[in-house]
Amino acid sequence: MISLLAPRGLRPAWIGITAIAAAAILTLFFLYSPRLQTTTSRVVVPDPANHIVTDPSYVDNNTTTKNVSPVVSDASLTNRLAQYFIDYPLHPPYKEHFGELGQRSQVLRDWLTLADHSPESTGKNLLLNATERVAVSLYPFLEKPKGQNATDKPVSDLRASFEPGSAGVVIPTSNNTLRFAAHLVGTMRSVLNSTLPIQIVYAGDEDLSPDDRTRLSRIVESGPPLEFLDILTVFDDSTLQLQTGGWAIKAFAALGSHFERVILADADAVFFQPPEVLLDHEAFVRTGALLFHDRLLWKNVFPERNEWYRSQIRQPSAALDKSLVWTEDYAEEGDSGLVVLDKSRTDILVALFHICWQNSYDVREEVTYKITYGDKETWWLGLELTGATYEFSGHYGGIVGWEQVDSRGRHKPE
Repeated sequence: MISLLAPRGLRPAWIGITAIAAAAILTLFFLYSPRLQTTTSRVVVPDPANHIVTDPSYVDNNTTTKNVSPVVSDASLTNRLAQYFIDYPLHPPYKEHFGELGQRSQVLRDWLTLADHSPESTGKNLLLNATERVAVSLYPFLEKPKGQNATDKPVSDLRASFEPGSAGVVIPTSNNTLRFAAHLVGTMRSVLNSTLPIQIVYAGDEDLSPDDRTRLSRIVESGPPLEFLDILTVFDDSTLQLQTGGWAIKAFAALGSHFERVILADADAVFFQPPEVLLDHEAFVRTGALLFHDRLLWKNVFPERNEWYRSQIRQPSAALDKSLVWTEDYAEEGDSGLVVLDKSRTDILVALFHICWQNSYDVREEVTYKITYGDKETWWLGLELTGATYEFSGHYGGIVGWEQVDSRGRHKPE
């Protein structure tokens, strides 16, 4: 009101004085008002790895934070998280635990990665110890088979068994598929002139007899001699039952082989090019995991399968967003007749743990081989759930033959 009544020439001065006075009053109000004074608040942060809410500002009254090194602080958090995973294992039924195991495995992967890059021994040993304890609790098959010397570092021992820079073809086979394996080995060596080492993997003498192993060895006339691996000497078979597991041996063959880069091929696979070309494939070099599609079949025929995928995969990767199984509800995604993996990459190695778990006896009998067909979907699913990088070939599989319709109205090749 004063400014309005003041002479026209003095009005700007009154406006300036009023503004300064208002600013001073507001400043005093903010400084001395008890409601608006700055306080320290506790920020509660959800941990997505184990769904525990952690409070980083919490301080135990019986401890002190003075002069605590980062290693000691990290040790407490790491050990508590490791003990949580051990104390609260994933029990059957397993159907709803695939995603949870993937999240726990990502923590395992991060610990291994940090340990590999840790410049000092205390932190490195802390992370490796936590990794070993948790890995065995999540994946019991990593323990040594009965009768062999027990070890408290099965993951480190397994990684040490991989020959740095090595690559080779791994062919799981048995007495029943001997003729197919013989054809594949002969083609690679005598027709395609491949010089990659070849390892035949089997589950005990009853699976592939010594006589049949000798027959296979005689096929090789050039290049490195055939290698043989009894997978039962690598992993504890009590939770696996690989002799009667059929497809289940394939994932363990890839994991147990001493090759760092593995070309896993079914015994009845047919190659038209030397397998060496796969190691130079752009997708494999880029991601460390090259997969191949199955035929594009049965859209909307198995809705319960697609719904289950979505219940377990909460954050789909860019690779999965390209999938027609994921985006358009087709039934079949992967074909596991040929899989190429680089186990020197930590994310691929840990994903392979998950893939093997899906093919362990209890899990495959309850879920994996019931919801999907054999092992073929376990590869991309394990890579996806553990956050590993992977790529599929650009096209879905082709079909050669004549179409017939089954009892459910689905077209099938003949």
